Amino acid sequence: MEAEHTLSMGDQIDEETAVSMLEPYIETLRQQLEQQDPIFLISIIVALAVVIVTCGDKTVRSSVLLVGLCDSGKTLLFSRLLSAKFKRTQTSITDSSAPYKTKNDKSSTWTLIDLPGHDSLRSQYLEKFKSAARAIVFVVDSAIFQKEVRDVAEFLYVLLTDNVIYRNAPAILVACNKQDITMAKSAKLIQQQLEKELNTLRVTRSAALSSQDGSIGGSVYLGKKGKDFDFSQLPMKVEFVECSARGNKGEEGEADIENLEKSLAKL
Repeated sequence: MEAEHTLSMGDQIDEETAVSMLEPYIETLRQQLEQQDPIFLISIIVALAVVIVTCGDKTVRSSVLLVGLCDSGKTLLFSRLLSAKFKRTQTSITDSSAPYKTKNDKSSTWTLIDLPGHDSLRSQYLEKFKSAARAIVFVVDSAIFQKEVRDVAEFLYVLLTDNVIYRNAPAILVACNKQDITMAKSAKLIQQQLEKELNTLRVTRSAALSSQDGSIGGSVYLGKKGKDFDFSQLPMKVEFVECSARGNKGEEGEADIENLEKSLAKL
């Protein structure tokens, strides 16, 4: 006990000595700051605030979101990515999540999250998880894309013009699903038609973007002003891949999702 008391007293003396040694420097710094131009001081404070905010915003984004319209095949794709097994699914009314290990040398693990596709639910679930997204897999039903192109483009427009998604710039993988069906459209055609449809949507909605920086109500201007829209104008990487969660042999066969898995392995 006596030894501990002696050590504690010694530590206290060392702290007092250190403080007394620093006092002249602190006083000198205070005097120098008082002599500075107030504008200079304000600029220092602003710079420090920017550093603090920037460092504080370094959130680890470790989720891969599966989004898309109802019946696009998201939930089956979710099952195939996790276990490679076929699973009969129904329309999701809540989110599902599980760890997903990429198929590469690093074997990185992300949280794969399947979000509901119903139009009354998808916005609230996207709002809930968008800040954590490292990547977003936007699933499209290639077989009936021609019929759904307007709805697909409207949902994609909402996603791409969201302030948080625009700022974080997660990778966007457009999974052109159901390629096993004869009438399925190719990834290239889907990309071209979505660019055309998004360009039209941008024109009809741009009147609402009235602030000087082109943003209002949580949205940003899509692409570059004065140019027809294409995906290369966005701050995030957008990739179109063809896949089939069902596969050519149906329930007993394997899924054709190799291209999607390769893209996820690059995250």
